[in-house]
Amino acid sequence: MTRKELIQQINEKKSFLCVGLDTDIKKIPQHLLNEEDPIFAFNKAIIDATAPYCVSYKPNLAFYEAFGVKGIMAFEKTVKYLKENYPKHFIIADAKRGDIGNTSAMYARTFFEEYDVDALTVAPYMGDDSVMPFLGYDGKWVVLLALTSNKGSYDFQLTEDKNGEKLFEKVLRKSQKWGDEDNLMFVVGATQGRMFEDVRRIAPRSFLLVPGVGAQGGSLEEVCRFGLIDDCGLLVNSSRGIIYASQGEDFAEVAARKAHELQQQMERELAKI
Repeated sequence: MTRKELIQQINEKKSFLCVGLDTDIKKIPQHLLNEEDPIFAFNKAIIDATAPYCVSYKPNLAFYEAFGVKGIMAFEKTVKYLKENYPKHFIIADAKRGDIGNTSAMYARTFFEEYDVDALTVAPYMGDDSVMPFLGYDGKWVVLLALTSNKGSYDFQLTEDKNGEKLFEKVLRKSQKWGDEDNLMFVVGATQGRMFEDVRRIAPRSFLLVPGVGAQGGSLEEVCRFGLIDDCGLLVNSSRGIIYASQGEDFAEVAARKAHELQQQMERELAKI
């Protein structure tokens, strides 16, 4: 999916919502455990319910790998279901890969050739040769970790060099020499508030994937105030706040309602551009 196509979907739906499919079999409604594939059954119901209100889905690989072969099969079925039934939705595999060049090349082949997702989260710590293999695929995106929403982000990401440049700023600046606005996004946590201004100072046109709205306490209004640009430039992710909003048989209906509420907020923010 190209940047132009992604922006078109955002404009048509008046939404920049990404639904995180962090599917934990221990948290899904108990009646689904009678299904042959409970994880996929849950995902399918969530997707069908929320698709009108979002432009993207982000399955987190840890939640599938935790269940071995069956979990990976559920991930594959989820991606296939999305591609066959909702081909205009942007699929992000949240796998946070990144290793020496040869290994990264195999990770890239796995996600961009075998699974054929649109984007993959990548860790930048090992530098350019660990990231470049992911950037060699036309129409595919790297979503690079820059400034995350967890409390441990302060351990490294906000440390400064002798010139006062923070590590996350160095990541933003350096990585834009590897990719561009058409194949490189950055993860910036919703809880980082006004630091979105620092991000936009260095990466004014890049798309940002923003986790942390909802259950983690991030404010959509604040994210938009400091991060929204004229063609949006944001994908805001919500996982637990949508998919686990109900533990009953009405879980999909409630998820749809939560997604719709966020979409309506996003529509109001987009109207301010």
